[in-house]
Amino acid sequence: MPISLLLSQSLRSVRAHTEALIAPLEPEDLCLQGMADASPPKWHLAHTTWFFETFVLQPHLPNHRACDPRWGYQFNSYYDAVGDRHPRPERGLLSRPPIRDVLSWRRDVDAALQLLLNDPPPDVLPLVELGLHHEQQHQELLLMDLLDAFHRQPLAPIYNQAADLTARTTSPQWLSCDGGLVEIGFEGSSFHFDNEAPCHRIWLEQFAFSSELVSVGDYLTFIHDGGYRRPDLWMSEGWALVQQGGWSAPRYWRPGELEFTLAGLQPLDPTAPVRHLSWFEADAYARWHGSRLPSEAEWEVACALHGDSVQHAHGVLWQWTSSPYRPYPGFSPAAGAIGEYNGKFMSSQMVLRGSSWLTPEGHARNTYRNFFPPASRWMASGLRLAR
Repeated sequence: MPISLLLSQSLRSVRAHTEALIAPLEPEDLCLQGMADASPPKWHLAHTTWFFETFVLQPHLPNHRACDPRWGYQFNSYYDAVGDRHPRPERGLLSRPPIRDVLSWRRDVDAALQLLLNDPPPDVLPLVELGLHHEQQHQELLLMDLLDAFHRQPLAPIYNQAADLTARTTSPQWLSCDGGLVEIGFEGSSFHFDNEAPCHRIWLEQFAFSSELVSVGDYLTFIHDGGYRRPDLWMSEGWALVQQGGWSAPRYWRPGELEFTLAGLQPLDPTAPVRHLSWFEADAYARWHGSRLPSEAEWEVACALHGDSVQHAHGVLWQWTSSPYRPYPGFSPAAGAIGEYNGKFMSSQMVLRGSSWLTPEGHARNTYRNFFPPASRWMASGLRLAR
């Protein structure tokens, strides 16, 4: 099957799924923005449409009628080479255009993309594929942002009773890895983000890798042992955050051993993997345990070496590593605004590996490098130990 036809089918599926995510929401929910790091559901739908409009249709489809340029200002995220943008912390103020106009715009853009894919120039296909993977990223972000917004409300809204994580942990085992000179990074011709390449060699000392994610029960033991009251376990910046924010448990835990989830308030399950941790919390737990966080290279090598023996590598929680988010040797961003996609964030962030239960199917791979500031704890983040 021609790649343009495959992309055409994927386009319909991915774009429809994004709109399906807002089906359980009330109109009032669509502009919710609980914090500066999050975005409203309507903004996610508009921004992903703006991406296709700006990087695919306007440069490559003759006679394409562009959207209102004011919409470009509102729905640009961080592409400085494209132009100015609305302040990120104020996205929740954007009540206009209304959702009906955003959905109409999406239909127009989808029709234009299908027209372009009927006879696409060769350089368009990689851009459309990037746009689809970009939209899948925003599908996951939409739900994580919504969880943050809902948890701030006294009525504890339920997004979907079936939307919560159902995975449960087993007893962890230590998996031995010999180390040595190894290769990491993406190699091949199929899709990958630019930050996953190039494939390169790195030296690893021998290490052990936990077969399982850290559980709620394990983390409760850390808390009961004074984990949030012992400065010796924390990096200085993390300890300051504990003091300033009054941290005493993961982000969405509530009194009475309850946790706020997309399915509403749920009792803590000791066998569930602990989630919504910052890097500082994950690092403090590892130090308390007498272990450490794996580097991203150790994570990738261990998963490739041990395969299914690594439980819940994907589809459960993103897993913090000890690695700062930096370019691989030989990394070169794409020319123009598209080059801003990943490269400009390679500072002051930490790498997470794996994928979460909110990650769209087919969007996960062992070389995928997710990244967030170390203080962030609203994402679907957990931890796995190494030593």
